[in-house]
Amino acid sequence: MIIPKNSEEIELMRESALVVSKTLGMIAKEVKPGVTTLQLDKLAEDFIRSEGAIPGFLGLYDFPNSLCMSPNAQVVHGIPNDQPLQEGDIISIDCGAIKNGFYGDHAYTFPVGEVDQETAELLRVTKESLYKGIKEFKIGNRVGDVGYAIQKHAEDHGYGVVRELVGHGLGRTMHEDPEMPNYGKRGRGKKFVEGMVVAIEPMINMGTKNIKQLKDGWTILTRDGKPSAHFEHDVALIDGKPQLLSTFEYIYESLGIENDEEREFKK
Repeated sequence: MIIPKNSEEIELMRESALVVSKTLGMIAKEVKPGVTTLQLDKLAEDFIRSEGAIPGFLGLYDFPNSLCMSPNAQVVHGIPNDQPLQEGDIISIDCGAIKNGFYGDHAYTFPVGEVDQETAELLRVTKESLYKGIKEFKIGNRVGDVGYAIQKHAEDHGYGVVRELVGHGLGRTMHEDPEMPNYGKRGRGKKFVEGMVVAIEPMINMGTKNIKQLKDGWTILTRDGKPSAHFEHDVALIDGKPQLLSTFEYIYESLGIENDEEREFKK
């Protein structure tokens, strides 16, 4: 059952999302060759708590850390460890925070130093597919319209769209209705309603769409060992249109990047 939020609840959710946004912005400065994902995880936990929030992933379904850290062929749910990142890696950093009783949850895939052109293109197209999906999150549309937009953009570039892992509704719990697949057919699935909040999160592979799971019970990898990218935003349906609660602006500020991709989805 979809749980719409009122305007006060949406503003509280915006605060939660912005804790995550600021955390990813702080982490962006630290993603470089030689750093370990455990070091980044500790920085994130300390920062989230300093913002008056609680790490949203720590202990959730027994996950052991505050960040999901998934480099290269890892799709999502990677567990932080003490292996240093290397020049040319990419790493998906997925972060959650609880503030005022509501979750924020979003993700960004960072290049580590300089990456090759083929990998950079995967990151670009995956992020583009996120915004193409967000554009379809509006009154009159359904879940399948968002999934179709993401799938078409990714597959038009020859990439694989993961089927087993999906976006989701968001609120007082991390995972609410509806599920938000990154594939689908126009006009299919649950109808969008005013006040709903979702996490839209394309997980796009350079090669096959097929995945496998490590014995740790968490880490998901591409079956062919090729890289995977993951970008995620928290989005509310307000006045019939999508409005971002999260932002990548803190990341871009940290990295000295000028970008206006979020402009049409701003408050």
